[in-house]
Amino acid sequence: MPYDLKEIAAISGMPGLYRLVKPTRAGVIIESLDARATRSVASARNKVSLLQEISIYTQDYDQTVPLTEVFDRVHQKYGADLTVTHKSEDRDLTAFMGEIIPDYDRDRVYMSDIKKLVQWYHAVSSTLPYQAPATEEEVATPEAVEAEAPATEVDTNEPVAKKAKAKKKEVDADAVEAAEKPAKKAAKKKE
Repeated sequence: MPYDLKEIAAISGMPGLYRLVKPTRAGVIIESLDARATRSVASARNKVSLLQEISIYTQDYDQTVPLTEVFDRVHQKYGADLTVTHKSEDRDLTAFMGEIIPDYDRDRVYMSDIKKLVQWYHAVSSTLPYQAPATEEEVATPEAVEAEAPATEVDTNEPVAKKAKAKKKEVDADAVEAAEKPAKKAAKKKE
């Protein structure tokens, strides 16, 4: 995953993006992603949308592109220097979106969604570090690691340490009987 979006959220009624710090009884403690990093509380009434759970519609109704993958594509194509902003002209924004996701659904993805996407990418790329996705060569399966490791010879003459057996705990007979008997009922008070 290029950007870690697990704790990053957009909150209804509040501008910008926020990092979820800690849940409370009344809502969630949040920290803004801007340079000031101010903390506040988002009440339970606010709708909190995690960026990790947001996707972009494509022409295929059964398929969407997760926002993490969209951000990865933008980073691979433009890096941190994105040429468009949320104030760019509509035709520039639609051309940008067409370059990133050629088969995005133009009926269900509105211009406001594209502007939000650009704003969010600027906020995330300026705040969070980009983690390059691991290639197949870097991610080795345990079987492959074992196969690559040279076989070591074991000297059979050396004694092998045996595990010590656990000692049985002595059980107090009175404690067992007390646990088995039901508790006595309290006597009624005389008036």
